[in-house]
Order: sequence, then structure tokens, then C-alpha cells
Amino acid sequence: MRHPVTAPPVPERVRTLAALSAPTHVSVAGSEVPTAAARGGVDGRGRPVLLVKPGEALYGAPAETLVTVDLSATREVGGVERHRALLKVRGWTQPVPAAQARAAAVAIAESCPDEDLFAAVEGGAPALLRVDVCHVIYLTGGESGVLDAETYLASAPDPLLPPAERMVRHVNESHSEPLKEAAERLTGEAAHDEVWLWELDRYGATLRLGPGHLVRVPWPAPVATPEALEQALACLLSR
Repeated sequence: MRHPVTAPPVPERVRTLAALSAPTHVSVAGSEVPTAAARGGVDGRGRPVLLVKPGEALYGAPAETLVTVDLSATREVGGVERHRALLKVRGWTQPVPAAQARAAAVAIAESCPDEDLFAAVEGGAPALLRVDVCHVIYLTGGESGVLDAETYLASAPDPLLPPAERMVRHVNESHSEPLKEAAERLTGEAAHDEVWLWELDRYGATLRLGPGHLVRVPWPAPVATPEALEQALACLLSR
């Protein structure tokens, strides 16, 4: 008997989390420069892109400076930002080429709503630095590990990520009672804490039943379209 695949492959899941992450801190390897706050985002290939301003440690630093960028993935539920994962991306800085600056700025604009972002595109004082990945350390839930650059960059986020995120927001905002009932059916216990749809992907869904308690529900088979994902989710919430 074949059992369903319960979760995405680790590289895909890490790339998915990276796509939803924002930089929080950056440190320079082998340097006494203290860890500093970072701003920016992640481009379509999973590489951190940093907006660096005059006076900051990386402004004017030589190309190929070895850094570690902390990426934080969160989920807002009940009006509160909850931590999902921490990714530590180590790699070498490179100035974003002028011809690619606008595309890089558009890629990170949602996670970096800073007026200086497009000043950097127009040749202003701020700079855009891209981090060429050496390896990625991931810490999410009870899982942790390291991905080398080849494995990380060769993967891609979940192909259903945009519609999945829209469905997660909709369910958490509008269908809390069916979600709670689904959790009680799955666990056979009364749900004393709030229940949230925590993750949703082509392989299944994860429910969050209070702090630190996650329940994974795999689909019978991976889904391939937004419509199929919506149907699988509707079956989960159905009586």
C-alpha cells in the first residue's frame, strides 16, 4: 500500500519559506563589526537582496564580502505576527548590476516598503547588494539542517504558493469555526486554544493548535492546480 507524501521536499519547503521571508539582521564574517539590522527581501532565485544606506557597515564595502543574512518567516494570525522559521543565508555580496536593479527592487518591494528602494534604482546614494548563496541553515518548528548552494538554488518554491497564501488568509479570517471543528475531528479532542491554518501546499495542510502544537494533514495525492487545492481544503473543512 502506498502512503501519501506528507510534506514538500526539504529544499522546496525552504525555498518557499525564503520567498515569504524578510531580512532582519546581517553580520560580516571574520569581522568585529557588530551584527546590524537589515532591510530588503529575497529575489526570484532565493537570493537575499539588501538595501544598504550611507553610514551602514556594508555601504561601500568591497565586493564579495562574506556575510550571513538572517531571514525571518512569520504568519499573522489573530492580528499577531507569529514566528514560522529562521533561515541563515551565508554568501558573498555583489552589487546588483544597474540593468537588473529595477527588477530586483520590484522583487523585494513588498517586504521592503522603503522610499530609498527606488532611489537606489535611479542611481541615488542607497545601494542594492545581492548575496550569492554559499549555504543556508534552516530552523523551522522541530526541524533544522543545512542546504548547500547547489541544492538550494536548484529548487523552487511551491508552485501553488500565491493562491495557497490567499486561501490561508481567507480561511483564518472567515472560517475559524469549521477549522476548529476539523481540528477536533482530527485529534479526537476538544480544541481549547485558537486553531489556525498554518501552512498550505500541494502536499497537504498544517493546522496550528495553540503554541507549538502543529498537526499535518496530507492530501491523498499531491494536487497540481489552485482549483484542486481549493477542493482539498474544502474537504478538510467539510463535516
